[in-house]
Amino acid sequence: MSEPRLLPLLDAPHPERRDAARNREALLLAAQRLVDHCGVDGVTMDAVAHEAGVGKGTVFRRFVSREGLMAALLNFSETEWQAAVMSGPPPLGPGAEPWDRLMAFGRSRLETTIKHADLIRHAGRAGSRSFAAYSFVAMHVRYLLGELHVTGDLPLLATALMAPLEAPILDQQVRIEGLDVDRVYAGWVDLARRVVRSP
Repeated sequence: MSEPRLLPLLDAPHPERRDAARNREALLLAAQRLVDHCGVDGVTMDAVAHEAGVGKGTVFRRFVSREGLMAALLNFSETEWQAAVMSGPPPLGPGAEPWDRLMAFGRSRLETTIKHADLIRHAGRAGSRSFAAYSFVAMHVRYLLGELHVTGDLPLLATALMAPLEAPILDQQVRIEGLDVDRVYAGWVDLARRVVRSP
């Protein structure tokens, strides 16, 4: 099985002109700076326009609503994460043993989901990651399980490994039940060992 390829987000807009893509990225970077500085709650369309040095109408034309902006930010971060998996340094990126990559994937996905939990919630209906983003993760986990010579129904086993790293479950465990992130990760590693049957 060959290394998975970076997938475009299927529900993203059609390819943009270069100048439009640059403008979109500038708005998203401005929004990300605001998230980093004052949290998701402090990000408004006005604030993004001011931070990017454009009119508020430009932000609305690009993203339609605050929810649309949050969903675009989520997809933006997802694309960066995919790039780290595909071409970043090991063990998350290529070059490490499959088990080490699987462990790095689990930790990175857990931390990324927790980091973006507020963003996911504020993205409303688009709050779950896009189908294409989910497909990329599923393909990557199936690839690693194949490299580890796991037998059985790989799509379902991959889903079993991905589910504990999704926002609703982590939100319940970490934010509501107060479980420590290291405990959650240790439980995920135990699950991965059972799936892989690693000694």
